[in-house]
Parts: sequence; structure tokens; C-alpha cells
Amino acid sequence: LRVARRIQQASLPKEVPEVEGWKISHHYQPAREVGGDFYDFLELGDGHLGLVVGDATGKGMPAALVMSTTLGMLRAVAPSLDSPGEVLRRINEALSARIPPSTFVTCFYAILEPESGRLLYANAGHNLPCRRHDGQADELRARGMPLGLMPGMAYEEKEAMLETGDSVLFYSDGLVEAHDPQRREMFGFPRLREFVGRHGEEGVPVDFLMEELYSFVGENWEQEDDITLLTLQHSASLS
Repeated sequence: LRVARRIQQASLPKEVPEVEGWKISHHYQPAREVGGDFYDFLELGDGHLGLVVGDATGKGMPAALVMSTTLGMLRAVAPSLDSPGEVLRRINEALSARIPPSTFVTCFYAILEPESGRLLYANAGHNLPCRRHDGQADELRARGMPLGLMPGMAYEEKEAMLETGDSVLFYSDGLVEAHDPQRREMFGFPRLREFVGRHGEEGVPVDFLMEELYSFVGENWEQEDDITLLTLQHSASLS
């Protein structure tokens, strides 16, 4: 587990990029066991920025190796392509031939064009990011199978325009699948969406969100899965 933890942490980015007119923050909280959560920031051509959040199935060394392999592929493939759907398609083809059966990776990959506010994205079975726009929260939806399950998959590509004040929260299932003390209810997406609707105007406050989670799960909570949060907020118009 210690080796797997080192592999996982060494694979994750050390710094958050600074992009004029945008605020980016992240929170990564590992569980006691090593999971397969990952995130990344990819500096692309024309000043564009790639944002990645994903989760490899399983725990321990296998999950750490699969997530590290997936991140390596993303970093190799993404700079040469301006299509998130095509990036995920190529990685799926490579992973399908290389990882064990029944192993797969969920991954949301988006390309931000900072000057225009355009966010082009594709999703390989990952949790739907939550966007706050015009004072309301909604989901960034795109269809696609998790990576590595089977070859020949296509990935739907969509776009969203993020205006000044808009924000997006990308997250892993360790957040929404956390249980209350009686294990009768999960934190869930409806509760998350309501939180983003209330707090997203100045960017989603990660610290407040974690406080709300702690209040929900209770003081004796034993975290079952890694929690990864990545927030993107259009803070000002570019000059």
C-alpha cells in the first residue's frame, strides 16, 4: 500500500496552473486504502488548458498502476489533439488491449479556451460535473463508456460557454457516495447540486463543501474512498 500510495501521489500534478481571468483550485483527500482517483492539468497549444478528473477501478497497487498508465497516455496524446472525444477514443483503444479484464477507468476530459470561455468536453463514464450558470446549477452531460472495457467505442463531444461568474465543480464518487452515520443515505448529487447553486457565484468553496460533507457523515466517519475535487471559475473578463 505504501508503494501504491507513492505511485499515485507521484503521478498527480504538483502545482495548479495560473490562467488569467480564471480561478482553479483542487482538493485531494485519500482514503486509508489507495484508490484510483486522479486529476491533471495539461498545457495545450494556443494557450488552451486541458482538465482531467478520473477514477480507476479497484484499490491498492493495481489501481495505482492503471491510473498512472492512464495519466501517462493522456499526457502523451492530448497535446496533439484538440478533440476531447478523440483523445478518449485513442486512450480507450490502448487501454482495452493492456489492462486486465473487468478493469476500467472513468474519465472526464475538457479543454478550456480561456479567452472565449469555451469548454469543450467528453466523458468516459465519470461523474457528471456540476456547473453554476445564471444562478442555477446543472450538469455537463456527454455520453461515453468507461475506458478499457471494450475497443471500438466513440465518445460524444459537447461544449459549454462559461461566462464571468460561472463555475464548474469536477469530482470523484468518493464525495457523492459517502454515507450518513446510519448508512441509510448517500451524500448524493441532488445535495451537491443544491450546494453549488447556493455557493457557486464566487467559485465553489471547497472548504465549505467538505464541512458540509463532514456534517453529513458525522464525526466517526471512516472514509471509504478517495475524494477528489477540482473547481474552475471564470472570475473576470480578459482584457
